[in-house]
Amino acid sequence: MDINRTINIAAYAGKILLESGAEIYRVEETITRICNSCGILKVDAYVTINVIIISAESNYSETVSLIKRVKRSSQNLEKISRVNNISRHIKDSGYTLEDIYKKLQKIDSLKTYSYKLNIFSSGGASGFFCLVFGGNIRDFAISFIIGCLIKLVSSTLSYLQANEFFINIICGAIAALIALVSTKLNLSIHTDTVIIGSIMLLVPGVAITNSIRDTIAGDLLSGVLGGVEALLVAVAIAVGTGIVMRLWLITGGFSL
Repeated sequence: MDINRTINIAAYAGKILLESGAEIYRVEETITRICNSCGILKVDAYVTINVIIISAESNYSETVSLIKRVKRSSQNLEKISRVNNISRHIKDSGYTLEDIYKKLQKIDSLKTYSYKLNIFSSGGASGFFCLVFGGNIRDFAISFIIGCLIKLVSSTLSYLQANEFFINIICGAIAALIALVSTKLNLSIHTDTVIIGSIMLLVPGVAITNSIRDTIAGDLLSGVLGGVEALLVAVAIAVGTGIVMRLWLITGGFSL
Protein backbone atom coordinates (compact mmCIF):
# COMPACT_ATOMS: atom_id res chain seq x y z
CA MET A 1 0.00 0.00 0.00
CA ASP A 2 1.42 3.36 -1.07
CA ILE A 3 0.10 5.74 1.58
CA ASN A 4 1.53 8.84 -0.10
CA ARG A 5 -0.01 7.98 -3.45
CA THR A 6 -3.34 7.17 -1.82
CA ILE A 7 -3.79 10.42 0.10
CA ASN A 8 -2.65 12.45 -2.91
CA ILE A 9 -5.33 10.80 -5.05
CA ALA A 10 -7.89 11.30 -2.27
CA ALA A 11 -6.90 14.97 -2.07
CA TYR A 12 -7.27 15.24 -5.85
CA ALA A 13 -10.82 13.92 -5.59
CA GLY A 14 -11.53 16.40 -2.80
CA LYS A 15 -10.08 19.22 -4.89
CA ILE A 16 -12.41 18.43 -7.80
CA LEU A 17 -15.40 18.37 -5.45
CA LEU A 18 -14.48 21.60 -3.70
CA GLU A 19 -13.81 23.42 -6.97
CA SER A 20 -17.21 22.26 -8.23
CA GLY A 21 -19.12 23.66 -5.24
CA ALA A 22 -19.66 20.51 -3.16
CA GLU A 23 -20.61 20.67 0.51
CA ILE A 24 -17.81 20.35 3.07
CA TYR A 25 -19.13 17.14 4.62
CA ARG A 26 -19.30 15.50 1.19
CA VAL A 27 -15.66 16.36 0.46
CA GLU A 28 -14.48 14.99 3.81
CA GLU A 29 -16.59 11.85 3.42
CA THR A 30 -15.29 11.19 -0.10
CA ILE A 31 -11.65 11.56 0.97
CA THR A 32 -12.20 9.19 3.89
CA ARG A 33 -14.01 6.65 1.72
CA ILE A 34 -11.21 6.56 -0.85
CA CYS A 35 -8.53 6.12 1.80
CA ASN A 36 -10.52 3.41 3.64
CA SER A 37 -11.23 1.53 0.41
CA CYS A 38 -7.51 1.57 -0.42
CA GLY A 39 -6.51 0.08 2.95
CA ILE A 40 -5.89 3.19 5.09
CA LEU A 41 -8.23 2.80 8.04
CA LYS A 42 -6.84 5.61 10.20
CA VAL A 43 -7.43 8.84 8.32
CA ASP A 44 -8.59 12.30 9.31
CA ALA A 45 -9.75 14.84 6.74
CA TYR A 46 -10.39 18.47 7.58
CA VAL A 47 -11.79 20.70 4.86
CA THR A 48 -12.77 24.36 4.67
CA ILE A 49 -14.05 26.26 1.63
CA ASN A 50 -10.52 26.62 0.21
CA VAL A 51 -8.20 24.23 2.12
CA ILE A 52 -7.92 20.45 2.33
CA ILE A 53 -5.92 18.87 5.17
CA ILE A 54 -5.43 15.10 5.35
CA SER A 55 -3.58 13.07 7.97
CA ALA A 56 -3.31 9.29 7.51
CA GLU A 57 -1.61 6.48 9.42
CA SER A 58 -0.54 3.18 7.88
CA ASN A 59 -0.45 -0.24 9.54
CA TYR A 60 3.23 0.36 10.28
CA SER A 61 2.47 3.52 12.31
CA GLU A 62 3.72 5.69 9.47
CA THR A 63 1.92 9.02 9.54
CA VAL A 64 1.64 11.20 6.45
CA SER A 65 0.00 14.61 6.21
CA LEU A 66 -0.98 16.70 3.21
CA ILE A 67 -2.28 20.24 2.81
CA LYS A 68 -3.79 21.45 -0.45
CA ARG A 69 -5.12 24.92 -1.19
CA VAL A 70 -8.14 25.02 -3.49
CA LYS A 71 -9.84 27.85 -5.32
CA ARG A 72 -13.51 27.43 -6.12
CA SER A 73 -14.04 28.01 -9.82
CA SER A 74 -17.60 27.06 -10.72
CA GLN A 75 -20.67 25.02 -9.87
CA ASN A 76 -20.56 21.64 -11.60
CA LEU A 77 -23.00 19.05 -10.27
CA GLU A 78 -21.95 16.53 -12.93
CA LYS A 79 -18.39 16.40 -11.58
CA ILE A 80 -19.66 16.12 -8.01
CA SER A 81 -21.92 13.21 -8.94
CA ARG A 82 -19.20 11.32 -10.81
CA VAL A 83 -16.54 11.67 -8.10
CA ASN A 84 -19.14 10.71 -5.51
CA ASN A 85 -19.98 7.59 -7.50
CA ILE A 86 -16.33 6.52 -7.83
CA SER A 87 -15.65 6.82 -4.10
CA ARG A 88 -18.62 4.54 -3.31
CA HIS A 89 -17.76 1.77 -5.78
CA ILE A 90 -14.00 1.35 -5.43
CA LYS A 91 -14.20 -2.08 -3.78
CA ASP A 92 -17.21 -3.28 -5.77
CA SER A 93 -15.56 -2.40 -9.08
CA GLY A 94 -12.06 -3.49 -8.06
CA TYR A 95 -10.44 -0.16 -8.92
CA THR A 96 -6.69 0.20 -8.39
CA LEU A 97 -5.08 3.52 -7.44
CA GLU A 98 -4.10 4.03 -11.06
CA ASP A 99 -7.70 3.36 -12.18
CA ILE A 100 -9.03 5.91 -9.70
CA TYR A 101 -6.48 8.51 -10.76
CA LYS A 102 -7.26 8.09 -14.46
CA LYS A 103 -11.00 8.35 -13.81
CA LEU A 104 -10.49 11.50 -11.73
CA GLN A 105 -8.38 13.03 -14.49
CA LYS A 106 -11.15 12.29 -16.96
CA ILE A 107 -13.73 13.93 -14.68
CA ASP A 108 -11.51 16.93 -14.06
CA SER A 109 -11.14 17.51 -17.79
CA LEU A 110 -14.86 17.31 -18.54
CA LYS A 111 -15.86 20.07 -20.92
CA THR A 112 -18.67 22.40 -19.96
CA TYR A 113 -21.33 23.61 -22.34
CA SER A 114 -20.21 25.79 -25.22
CA TYR A 115 -19.62 29.50 -24.70
CA LYS A 116 -22.48 30.49 -27.01
CA LEU A 117 -24.91 28.13 -25.28
CA ASN A 118 -23.92 29.50 -21.85
CA ILE A 119 -24.61 33.05 -23.02
CA PHE A 120 -27.94 32.11 -24.59
CA SER A 121 -28.97 30.13 -21.48
CA SER A 122 -28.07 33.05 -19.21
CA GLY A 123 -30.27 35.32 -21.31
CA GLY A 124 -33.13 32.83 -21.17
CA ALA A 125 -32.83 32.41 -17.39
CA SER A 126 -32.80 36.18 -16.90
CA GLY A 127 -35.82 36.65 -19.16
CA PHE A 128 -37.92 33.95 -17.52
CA PHE A 129 -37.04 35.21 -14.03
CA CYS A 130 -38.36 38.56 -15.21
CA LEU A 131 -41.65 36.92 -16.22
CA VAL A 132 -41.86 35.15 -12.86
CA PHE A 133 -41.59 38.49 -11.06
CA GLY A 134 -44.42 40.00 -13.10
CA GLY A 135 -42.78 41.33 -16.26
CA ASN A 136 -44.35 41.28 -19.73
CA ILE A 137 -42.96 40.19 -23.09
CA ARG A 138 -41.15 43.51 -23.65
CA ASP A 139 -39.52 43.23 -20.23
CA PHE A 140 -38.59 39.64 -21.10
CA ALA A 141 -36.77 40.78 -24.25
CA ILE A 142 -34.73 43.40 -22.40
CA SER A 143 -33.92 40.98 -19.57
CA PHE A 144 -32.80 38.43 -22.14
CA ILE A 145 -30.37 40.93 -23.66
CA ILE A 146 -29.09 41.98 -20.22
CA GLY A 147 -28.61 38.34 -19.19
CA CYS A 148 -26.54 37.62 -22.29
CA LEU A 149 -24.46 40.76 -21.73
CA ILE A 150 -23.89 39.98 -18.06
CA LYS A 151 -22.62 36.50 -18.92
CA LEU A 152 -20.38 37.89 -21.64
CA VAL A 153 -18.89 40.57 -19.37
CA SER A 154 -18.45 38.30 -16.33
CA SER A 155 -16.78 35.57 -18.41
CA THR A 156 -14.42 38.09 -20.00
CA LEU A 157 -13.48 39.66 -16.66
CA SER A 158 -13.02 36.23 -15.06
CA TYR A 159 -10.70 35.26 -17.92
CA LEU A 160 -8.71 38.43 -17.19
CA GLN A 161 -8.60 37.33 -13.52
CA ALA A 162 -10.50 40.34 -12.25
CA ASN A 163 -11.65 40.42 -8.63
CA GLU A 164 -15.01 38.70 -8.06
CA PHE A 165 -16.33 41.65 -6.03
CA PHE A 166 -15.47 44.03 -8.87
CA ILE A 167 -17.12 41.73 -11.45
CA ASN A 168 -20.41 41.69 -9.54
CA ILE A 169 -20.38 45.48 -9.16
CA ILE A 170 -19.90 45.92 -12.91
CA CYS A 171 -22.59 43.38 -13.81
CA GLY A 172 -25.06 44.89 -11.34
CA ALA A 173 -24.40 48.33 -12.78
CA ILE A 174 -24.91 47.05 -16.34
CA ALA A 175 -28.25 45.48 -15.41
CA ALA A 176 -29.52 48.66 -13.76
CA LEU A 177 -28.29 50.98 -16.51
CA ILE A 178 -29.81 49.04 -19.41
CA ALA A 179 -33.08 48.55 -17.54
CA LEU A 180 -33.40 52.27 -16.80
CA VAL A 181 -32.48 53.32 -20.34
CA SER A 182 -34.88 50.82 -21.92
CA THR A 183 -37.74 52.06 -19.74
CA LYS A 184 -36.89 55.66 -20.57
CA LEU A 185 -37.00 54.79 -24.29
CA ASN A 186 -40.27 52.90 -23.78
CA LEU A 187 -38.68 49.60 -24.81
CA SER A 188 -39.73 48.00 -21.54
CA ILE A 189 -42.40 48.75 -18.96
CA HIS A 190 -41.30 47.59 -15.51
CA THR A 191 -37.80 48.70 -14.56
CA ASP A 192 -37.85 46.84 -11.24
CA THR A 193 -38.76 43.44 -12.71
CA VAL A 194 -36.15 43.79 -15.46
CA ILE A 195 -33.44 44.56 -12.89
CA ILE A 196 -34.53 41.82 -10.49
CA GLY A 197 -34.78 39.22 -13.24
CA SER A 198 -31.33 40.15 -14.55
CA ILE A 199 -29.43 40.19 -11.27
CA MET A 200 -30.85 36.78 -10.33
CA LEU A 201 -28.01 35.43 -12.46
CA LEU A 202 -25.55 36.89 -9.98
CA VAL A 203 -27.28 35.83 -6.74
CA PRO A 204 -25.09 33.19 -4.97
CA GLY A 205 -27.90 30.71 -4.30
CA VAL A 206 -25.72 27.60 -4.09
CA ALA A 207 -23.20 29.35 -1.82
CA ILE A 208 -25.96 30.43 0.58
CA THR A 209 -27.49 26.94 0.62
CA ASN A 210 -24.13 25.26 1.22
CA SER A 211 -23.32 27.75 3.96
CA ILE A 212 -26.52 26.96 5.82
CA ARG A 213 -26.08 23.22 5.31
CA ASP A 214 -22.45 23.28 6.48
CA THR A 215 -23.44 25.22 9.59
CA ILE A 216 -26.23 22.75 10.42
CA ALA A 217 -23.82 19.85 9.84
CA GLY A 218 -21.43 21.33 12.43
CA ASP A 219 -18.82 22.74 10.03
CA LEU A 220 -19.13 26.16 11.62
CA LEU A 221 -15.96 27.69 10.18
CA SER A 222 -16.83 26.74 6.61
CA GLY A 223 -20.44 27.76 7.15
CA VAL A 224 -19.48 31.22 8.39
CA LEU A 225 -16.88 31.72 5.65
CA GLY A 226 -19.35 30.64 2.98
CA GLY A 227 -21.97 32.99 4.42
CA VAL A 228 -19.53 35.90 4.38
CA GLU A 229 -18.58 35.09 0.79
CA ALA A 230 -22.25 35.09 -0.25
CA LEU A 231 -22.85 38.33 1.67
CA LEU A 232 -19.99 40.07 -0.16
CA VAL A 233 -21.47 39.02 -3.50
CA ALA A 234 -24.86 40.40 -2.46
CA VAL A 235 -23.24 43.66 -1.32
CA ALA A 236 -21.39 43.98 -4.63
CA ILE A 237 -24.62 43.53 -6.60
CA ALA A 238 -26.36 46.11 -4.43
CA VAL A 239 -23.47 48.58 -4.81
CA GLY A 240 -23.44 48.26 -8.60
CA THR A 241 -27.19 48.69 -9.05
CA GLY A 242 -27.46 51.28 -6.29
CA ILE A 243 -24.80 53.60 -7.70
CA VAL A 244 -26.37 53.61 -11.17
CA MET A 245 -29.88 54.18 -9.86
CA ARG A 246 -28.72 56.97 -7.57
CA LEU A 247 -26.84 58.73 -10.38
CA TRP A 248 -29.88 58.29 -12.61
CA LEU A 249 -32.07 60.11 -10.08
CA ILE A 250 -29.54 62.86 -9.45
CA THR A 251 -28.94 63.58 -13.14
CA GLY A 252 -32.58 63.24 -14.13
CA GLY A 253 -32.16 60.15 -16.25
CA PHE A 254 -28.71 61.13 -17.58
CA SER A 255 -30.54 63.93 -19.45
CA LEU A 256 -32.08 61.54 -21.98
